[in-house]
Amino acid sequence: MTSATPSSERRVSARIGAISESATLAVDAKAKALKAAGRPVIGFGAGEPDFPTPDYIVEAAVTACRDPKYHRYTPAGGLPELKKAIAAKTLRDSGYEVDASQILVTNGGKQAIYEAFAAILDPGDEVIVPAPYWTTYPESIRLAGGVPVEVVADETTGYRVSVEQLEAARTERTKVVLFVSPSNPTGAVYSEDEARAIGEWAAEHGLWVLTDEIYEHLVYGDATFTSLPVLVPALRDKCIVVNGVAKTYAMTGWRVGWVIGPQDVIKAATNLQSHATSNVSNVAQAAAIAAVSGDLEAVAEMRKAFDRRRQTIVKMLNEIDGVLCPTPEGAFYAYPSVKALLGKEIRGKRPQTSVELAALILDEAEVAVVPGEAFGTPGYLRLSYALGDEDLIEGVSRIQKLLAEAKA
Repeated sequence: MTSATPSSERRVSARIGAISESATLAVDAKAKALKAAGRPVIGFGAGEPDFPTPDYIVEAAVTACRDPKYHRYTPAGGLPELKKAIAAKTLRDSGYEVDASQILVTNGGKQAIYEAFAAILDPGDEVIVPAPYWTTYPESIRLAGGVPVEVVADETTGYRVSVEQLEAARTERTKVVLFVSPSNPTGAVYSEDEARAIGEWAAEHGLWVLTDEIYEHLVYGDATFTSLPVLVPALRDKCIVVNGVAKTYAMTGWRVGWVIGPQDVIKAATNLQSHATSNVSNVAQAAAIAAVSGDLEAVAEMRKAFDRRRQTIVKMLNEIDGVLCPTPEGAFYAYPSVKALLGKEIRGKRPQTSVELAALILDEAEVAVVPGEAFGTPGYLRLSYALGDEDLIEGVSRIQKLLAEAKA
């Protein structure tokens, strides 16, 4: 009989030891390692634009590097000029008027999400998390002492949860509901009426809402982005908005995100950041000023490419027997169901889970995809279409050829 390891003998704390590695980054790292070893792997794992950061943003960083004032510590909560620019950008893009004192600049969106949850959650507080979810959300909630409560939507509803589902998950411990539109990993976009209904439900029950708007500019067709605190003004005192420059401006590596919220929450989160990391890199902040203050021309060009790739990947995936892929309306991900393929024989193997199927696709077709288990919904795969057109077509063609061999 094995007994639990006493805390005095445990080398890694239970809290940190319980955190799983980011599945998306793990898949991307494995794909890059295989490519470095000479294998022609095509990676659909990482959610980052394949475009370079626009030149005018890079030049702003170069200029900042030469300015001695950026060689020193700056306020932990962000450069005042960047916070002012973010406030102006938020009003311009979503119609949400906020003061610079309601903004905290963070080291990317992940730090923004963790610090936001850490600022409002006490141990045992529940957070309703619609699934499929981005891998970092539940881990950030647990790190902050909260309890993620999953509400699952599938392809039959376009991966959008209903107020009825949220209400069924609400308990006396519920403190926050997470709202993400456009969504990673599904590309789902809530209509204005759907978003308003969720916001009004949250306000009615006195819940906090954390809304992640990182993909605000990446919507396609008739879909539109709407900011929840604009739709439901009654939420504003209990609404936290997370955003950043990573996806809109092809700046994933620059690590600049932000939190917008009530002043007391922002002050608390800023205090936390003052001890965790101090200020975000000044050079990256200077680049972010140029990004959020500039026009959206570069973004529009990227969106055209993503839209083209979106249509291509959905068409090609749906040509595979056993694959069902709804058309994503935002972000740059396809999230097909592969449940009908599980258990079938493919090159002598019978994958029983989407984890096993993803491993088979990597081994046999040399294509890296992320299994749905990483997003709380087994039986699916996530493919980012933020990669070049040729690689996209070649990669999905390889998947088509492999899965065409599936037999009962």
